Amino acid sequence: MSSAVHRRPRRALTALLLAAGLLAAGCGESADGGSTDEGHDHTGGAPAAVEAPEDTFAGIDLKEPYRRPSFTLTDTTGAPYDFAQTTGGRPTLLFFGYTECPDVCPTTMADVAVALRGVDRALAEQVQVVFVTTDPATDTPAVLGEYLGRFDADLPTPFVGLTGDQAAIDRAQLAAGVPQAEDGGRMHSTLLLLYGQDDEARVAFDAENTARDIADDLRQVAGA
Repeated sequence: MSSAVHRRPRRALTALLLAAGLLAAGCGESADGGSTDEGHDHTGGAPAAVEAPEDTFAGIDLKEPYRRPSFTLTDTTGAPYDFAQTTGGRPTLLFFGYTECPDVCPTTMADVAVALRGVDRALAEQVQVVFVTTDPATDTPAVLGEYLGRFDADLPTPFVGLTGDQAAIDRAQLAAGVPQAEDGGRMHSTLLLLYGQDDEARVAFDAENTARDIADDLRQVAGA
């Protein structure tokens, strides 16, 4: 299978900031143009830079890697899930959204599923996909499990859905370096982060990326 990377045209910085989720974007809505640096504790409060000069990946190159965050939430079985401990050392896709989202969230999960079907099964088995709800009032473990089952039914590694109380979800977003969701979780980051085996994310994806982009970068990050 070819390892060639499909590259998309470079966009203006403002568009990159919006699309990368550094500004919270509601599903089906535009971002409000607020500050880009609040909550990015992985950079010590500095604004996050999103496009590395070398443009290495098919997705969005992150100028400074995002470290794999440490947080504990509740999985779809009702058990505690320590994100850093459970996913550490393996390729991991992390996304914050909610199950009633009409467009961005289901499209992102569908693209991830298509990407995983397009790579070698051995690679797909390595990859952990984690979906953290931004609407814990609605997204119980059972709701999350049913929702993610629409996308991962034929994949070798099931998607993980996480929920918890609002304070815990806020802390998880802060730890991951994405802006906290607003409007009951309906206005949330669109950033899909890909962490490598070194526990750093050097690439992310947004609504303009395709399943092919995700697959290409999974191969590159995993060294396949």
